[in-house]
Amino acid sequence: MSDHVVDINESNAQALLIDESFKRPVLIDFWADWCEPCKNLMPVLEKLAVECGGAFLLAKVNADEQQMISGQFGVRSLPTVMVMKDGQPVDGFTGAQSEQQVRELLGKYLPKPWDLLLEQAQALCAEEDFGGALPLLQQAYKESEARADIAVVLAKAHIQLNRLSDAEVVLAQIKMADQDAEYNNAIAKLELAQQAGKAPEIEALEEQHKANPADQQVAYLLAVQYSQHDYYAEALALLYGVLQLDLNFNDGEARRIYTDVLAVLGKGDPLAVEYQRKMYTLLY
Repeated sequence: MSDHVVDINESNAQALLIDESFKRPVLIDFWADWCEPCKNLMPVLEKLAVECGGAFLLAKVNADEQQMISGQFGVRSLPTVMVMKDGQPVDGFTGAQSEQQVRELLGKYLPKPWDLLLEQAQALCAEEDFGGALPLLQQAYKESEARADIAVVLAKAHIQLNRLSDAEVVLAQIKMADQDAEYNNAIAKLELAQQAGKAPEIEALEEQHKANPADQQVAYLLAVQYSQHDYYAEALALLYGVLQLDLNFNDGEARRIYTDVLAVLGKGDPLAVEYQRKMYTLLY
């Protein structure tokens, strides 16, 4: 059949009904040729199996031809649909059901969109591509309504990217009931990063900038140092302030560095999107 829809017989029942259910939900459809409601239901199930792209396996069992399997599952009427998860039937229904009803049933067991985003982001984090993981984590964080485990992974990505204030904001919003070992680990990482301090040249320029915020040359030099030490938010904020006064500051070098930082962040990064939009307002 396909990776999403299979016909079940005695030779593959163990592998596809039981073993496979430890990897993803298996929706078993018990049907027969003489059953008119079965014929109406099956296209709906097949459509959803294809639409979900393998998030669950549709396992079709012809109850007349596979009486032993039907008997083992206690099937007494057709159509009967069961959800298998971790080797056990956990849900199901008998009789005709609408597409919406089937969707609601599946929705209880299929991974949510934010779980898939989290999985993709964690794979990128494992490869130390934290910049690539960040937009996925921010989307998952938003769509899951700030779920705690996603928040912790997002905060750790911020820490790896030297966005310590962003990490602090995310961690501060995690409720006490959700503050588990992973949360404590993230807090420890944040505190270590905050205590590490900045390079001496950055600290010296920060003092000069604090003493004279109107000195655009100092602001520019500090932004350069920020960009070289991965403090991208701070670099862009300073460079934007410089460019607001002079788009061609330092023979265009300020604008070039601004553009380089946006390129390093990548088009999908929310910080890059924000400062790209700001640049457009200056240009147009």
